[in-house]
Amino acid sequence: MATTTTSSGHTAAETLKTYEDKIKAQIDDAKAKLQQFETTAKEKRAQAETAAINHLKAVKENIDRKLQDLKTTHESHVAKAKSDIEAEVTKFKTSVEELGAKFKGTKK
Repeated sequence: MATTTTSSGHTAAETLKTYEDKIKAQIDDAKAKLQQFETTAKEKRAQAETAAINHLKAVKENIDRKLQDLKTTHESHVAKAKSDIEAEVTKFKTSVEELGAKFKGTKK
């Protein structure tokens, strides 16, 4: 079995692993913030915020699935898959930040 090497001298598997680690770090950061918001929402019994948090958890799980699927994606589709994942991660992080801003605005 031949190993594909990128122009930077890394194998495709190494490049994919680096990409996966980068995305996971971004998601983990947003997930930590989301967990803080969830604790605050539960303390305040804020149903709208709890629903938003649950939706964002589902979005995070979908990103995790896509990241896992990336390992088996045909080489010709990897660039598109990465682009889709990055767009979803950006939306996810933005939504988490917006939720955080709402919590800061409602704290008393």
